[in-house]
Amino acid sequence: MSDAIVEIRDYTIEAAWYDEYKVWAVELAAPWLKANLDVIDFWMDAGIEPEVSGSAPVVSPNGQANICWIIRWPSESVRNEQFRTIMSSPEWAEIWAKHPNENAYLHMNARFMKAA
Repeated sequence: MSDAIVEIRDYTIEAAWYDEYKVWAVELAAPWLKANLDVIDFWMDAGIEPEVSGSAPVVSPNGQANICWIIRWPSESVRNEQFRTIMSSPEWAEIWAKHPNENAYLHMNARFMKAA
């Protein structure tokens, strides 16, 4: 069995900042992240109402995530070793400094999964 994992990152960006965040993400963040990490892709809300179901559905008071991106890693140990280093690079710091509002993240979630 492979040690490979994917990291699924979901963010709920405050509605008042979403449009400015989207410009920053499309023009700066996503291209850099895709060039420096094994990003499968970077998705943004399509404006379609979410479908929530199940035997005990609960929607966060912050609403549904409106940003999602997935990173492929060879293993958890590689992820733990490399992610902080990459995200603390001077290049990322320069991009982050242009963020429209770093406090607009109402909710952030990272999940780690293996292929079935």
